[in-house]
Amino acid sequence: MKDNLPLPQDKKLNVLFRVEAGLLGRNGEEHVEVFSRFAENELISLDSDYVHWEIVPRHDKSAPEMEYMINGKKLSHDKAAKYLEVFEQDLDEFELHLAKNLSRLVEEFLGRK
Repeated sequence: MKDNLPLPQDKKLNVLFRVEAGLLGRNGEEHVEVFSRFAENELISLDSDYVHWEIVPRHDKSAPEMEYMINGKKLSHDKAAKYLEVFEQDLDEFELHLAKNLSRLVEEFLGRK
C-alpha cells in the first residue's frame, strides 16, 4: 500500500475531532473557534498520505468527540481500526498520538495569548 501513497481525498480517512472549549481554560468558549482552525492547520501534514483532519468546536455535547469517515460515510471504531491496519497503525496509538499533538498545540496556542 505504501507504493500507492498519497491516497486521493476520497480514499483518505477523514478524522473529525470536536474540541471541548474547556480544554482551553476558563475562557475557552471565546477561543475555541480560533483554536480549532489553528489546530487543523497545524495537523494538516500529520499522516497526510492517508488521513484528512477536521478539527471543529464541540458545541453539541451529544455529538461524539471523534468520528471517522471515508468519502462521507461514517465508519465504526472497528472499521477505522481495520483501515489503519493497512498502514501498519494501531487505532489506540493513533488516537493517543492525536491527543499528544493536541495537548502540545493547546500549550502553544495558550502561550501566544
